[in-house]
Amino acid sequence: MRIVALDDQAEGLDLIKETLNAVGHECHVFTNGASLKRELQRGTIDLAIVGWQLPDITGPEMVRWARSNLKDRIPILFVGNCHQERDIVEGLASGADDFMAKPIRAGELTARVQALLRRAYAESPTAPQTWGRYRFVPLSGQLEINGRSVGLTRKEFDLSLILFRNIGRLLTRQYLLETIWRTNNPVGMDLMSRSLDTHISRLRSILELGPGAGYRLIAVYGQGYRMDAIDVGIVS
Repeated sequence: MRIVALDDQAEGLDLIKETLNAVGHECHVFTNGASLKRELQRGTIDLAIVGWQLPDITGPEMVRWARSNLKDRIPILFVGNCHQERDIVEGLASGADDFMAKPIRAGELTARVQALLRRAYAESPTAPQTWGRYRFVPLSGQLEINGRSVGLTRKEFDLSLILFRNIGRLLTRQYLLETIWRTNNPVGMDLMSRSLDTHISRLRSILELGPGAGYRLIAVYGQGYRMDAIDVGIVS
């Protein structure tokens, strides 16, 4: 999952980033609200961690901005030095989903983040999942269409699954490259981006996406891709 963390303490941010990267997430850190706002508006984010007191905005103000301006309601975890009940109440009332008091403990952080992700995205990462005629079996990397096994490479399978798991949600190119190709290094990014486009083109053909399938894969110019469900009753 792609996670962002905002705090004014570099040491705390380093611990958050190291902890979450170690369990397989991609964590990006920010030290002011303005830079995080820009990232939230242009990127695809699965979860945000927000500190309490920041150079240009308070944590509750940041959360209220996110709830008012973002299309996707991503889970938000507050992290702060606040221990009094009124502070926790204020944080949760602003729209946060959970609150964790400093000092940050790696085990607790991991547990809270994983719990928020499970609640928000409500799926087992390994359980078979079905959308219409498409059935995904993550453990074996197997896709069935109308009960017929379809041969996909592991990257094609992972890319297909993440698109179906996020139907109706725009997934930026950067998000897909970080999540599927595990890279955010500018060196070689153009090559990986072309590889992404090639995979998308193949998937449109292999999955037979279109009105008859009930799903279509949309390219959003300059941003990324989105899988949409089609109401077959109104498609012209």
